[in-house]
Amino acid sequence: MDPNDAQAVAEFCAAAMWADDHASRTLGMTIDRIAPGTAELSMTVTPAMTNGHGTAHGGYIFALADSAFAFACNSRGPRAVAAQCQVAYLRPGRPGDRLVATAVEVVREGRSSIYDVHVRCEGAVVAEFRGHARQIGGSWLDGVPAPD
Repeated sequence: MDPNDAQAVAEFCAAAMWADDHASRTLGMTIDRIAPGTAELSMTVTPAMTNGHGTAHGGYIFALADSAFAFACNSRGPRAVAAQCQVAYLRPGRPGDRLVATAVEVVREGRSSIYDVHVRCEGAVVAEFRGHARQIGGSWLDGVPAPD
């Protein structure tokens, strides 16, 4: 892997994170797209993910958005975690819906960054999420040899 190839770095970081991301995998999420500063994950709402109204529990929608945010903010190499997140729910998800969360980097300044995540189902907006990330030190690329 060439650490100077931004797309290769994003893919390497995503694979490294995914290997230990038991929560996202257990919920049936998939990484549909990864690139520097952006990620797209999706998940199908199961009956076990519904609330008393028969719609997707907000915690599962938040979890999908948070995972997309996590992969986007870790896509450049440095390890980062959420410092603050907020979500606005606009439309319910229903059992069988395939929710798609697309995270996009808004700004990076020093160790801090902000990402917007749009959660949609068949093009309709389900939720809007904003996450603030903070680099914590270390890199997903630690130990990766430099190219010859």
